[in-house]
Amino acid sequence: MSNNGVAKRSKGTFAWALWDWAEQPFPTIFQTFIFPIYITSSAFGPEADTSRALGLATTLAGIAVALAAPVFGRRSDEMGKRKAWLMMNTFILAGVMASLFFIAPTPSMLWLGLIIFSFGGFVQEIAFINYYAMLKQVSTPSNIGKVSGFAWGLGYVGGIVLLLMSLVGFVQTDNPWFGIPLDDALNVRAVFLFSAVWLLVWSIPLFVSVKEIEKKADVAKENIIESYYKLWGQLKSLRRQAPETFKFLISSAIYRDGLSGVFAFGGALGSLAFGFELADVIIFGIAANIVAGIGAAIGGFIDDKVGAKTTIMVSLIGLTIAGFAVFLFAGYGPITYWIGGLFLTLFVGPAQAASRSFVARFTPDGREGEVFGLYMTTGRAVSFLSPLLWTTAISAALAMGIANAQATIYGILGLMLVLVVGTLLMARVHPNPQ
Repeated sequence: MSNNGVAKRSKGTFAWALWDWAEQPFPTIFQTFIFPIYITSSAFGPEADTSRALGLATTLAGIAVALAAPVFGRRSDEMGKRKAWLMMNTFILAGVMASLFFIAPTPSMLWLGLIIFSFGGFVQEIAFINYYAMLKQVSTPSNIGKVSGFAWGLGYVGGIVLLLMSLVGFVQTDNPWFGIPLDDALNVRAVFLFSAVWLLVWSIPLFVSVKEIEKKADVAKENIIESYYKLWGQLKSLRRQAPETFKFLISSAIYRDGLSGVFAFGGALGSLAFGFELADVIIFGIAANIVAGIGAAIGGFIDDKVGAKTTIMVSLIGLTIAGFAVFLFAGYGPITYWIGGLFLTLFVGPAQAASRSFVARFTPDGREGEVFGLYMTTGRAVSFLSPLLWTTAISAALAMGIANAQATIYGILGLMLVLVVGTLLMARVHPNPQ
């Protein structure tokens, strides 16, 4: 490759990685640290009920992704519209964020807010199919782990900036920016509007610098039914033709759902079980993103040196130990959440980034969208596990007569069970599946 070609790829690499920074409001603000605290607060109803409602909404979004992901992935590969699909999903996701501004703190708005939030989760996951599929376009076989880890780390840095601006400008102040009043949680809801603008602005470099893929020649058109029929044939043959890949997809589906659960319910856990106020959760989120960003960046280098599987296994074991420690030492109060929660975040980034590079390494050129669509589908096929076990564990604790706040801590046992099963299955996967 010429020096000019290397420069162009480097420019595209940073622009691609910057989208991890751009979309950071949804995982940071909406899935973890602010919106879950807001929507599960007593303003929307009894906190145990709102927490379980959040789990149900997350489950429904996962089912929708499982049904739609393979079709979107196949079509982006074949029709040459990978970037176009990502652009459209980015605009829709920004609209979802902005619309949540109108969810006022009253019980009658609970389910409308959760429905909009669930739709946003669906759109984000579909966007990820095309975003992940671009990884091989902006990296080489020798640096794919570093590029994936760098992008994930950059996303965490974006989360730090977001949370700092939210805390200083909107939440922990008597005079929010732009003269926004404090009535009806308008200062908190303004963060949702700010997030939408953030996503749109920081997505521009990718849309300008990363090239669209070409449409495949002689592609026969297929309708939705045909797409699912071909998917079913692909799944049936996968176990026979590529058993190690099949085992990875199954194991990663389970442990990635556990990782998603840590993010989805981490903020609610700090608020309900450890008594954190919203400002406390945001401060914790800033610290967590710093630790997670460091972990993701280091994990990227380790990935290229010792392999993705080793990186994933070490991360999953670390996550499991930290999670059980949070439960066992919960009686010590907030210090447990600070120490255990930060150890959890240290290992989440490397596990996620290494999983992404693991898939990209064994994906044939020109089929990235299809394979990542299958990756997302298998992940979302079991996406009910974490919210279901979170809700079941809390319900069991309540049935045993444990008070609402103390019952919430039992939810982490459900998440750890998912991670343990995923870790055991991942241990059986070959480090270089074909």
